[in-house]
Amino acid sequence: MARRPTAGRVTSAKIVIAGGFGVGKTTLVGSVSEITPLTTEAIMTSAGVGVDDNRQVPGKTTTTVAMDFGRISIDRDLILYLFGTPGQTRFWFMWDELVRGAIGAVVMVDTRRLADCFAAIDFFEHRRLPYLVAINCFDGMQYHNAQDVRDALAISSDVPVVSCDARNRESTKNVLISLVEYVLTMRRSRAVAPA
Repeated sequence: MARRPTAGRVTSAKIVIAGGFGVGKTTLVGSVSEITPLTTEAIMTSAGVGVDDNRQVPGKTTTTVAMDFGRISIDRDLILYLFGTPGQTRFWFMWDELVRGAIGAVVMVDTRRLADCFAAIDFFEHRRLPYLVAINCFDGMQYHNAQDVRDALAISSDVPVVSCDARNRESTKNVLISLVEYVLTMRRSRAVAPA
């Protein structure tokens, strides 16, 4: 439940961080978490050859095999628990459990490999879980603007598309705040919609 708490009451909410292989999910959780993040990174082995396509991320030597977990206090009344998904299709069987109880999701996007995020978007849309798209600006560069990415992904105009640097705490914190604001706006609009 992500609603504004009354004075002195702390509210917590679960957020899922998803996207394709090597898009920056573990980096995002690690950059913003106020606790040492729990990660399940494993060294990539020859068993992943032909399964994990790391041509676009040639320096990548580890991969998430279960989940990442972190926590951030947005203010004294709101704590977000972050659950990062594994990016490879062979680990998607865990996604249903990871999203259970989540108020929303961040879909991380690498514009060099947009197709890698289609499955995550489909997953959240099918489950009607609010999400936003976060364009990870690798090397500090944003190669495509938000509208071009929205058009390429064929997502609704109400889904936020924001830019971020997954390595930068303030940048990733702003992504999370944008998601919480979007979820609250959606819930308010549903509450006042005529029956």
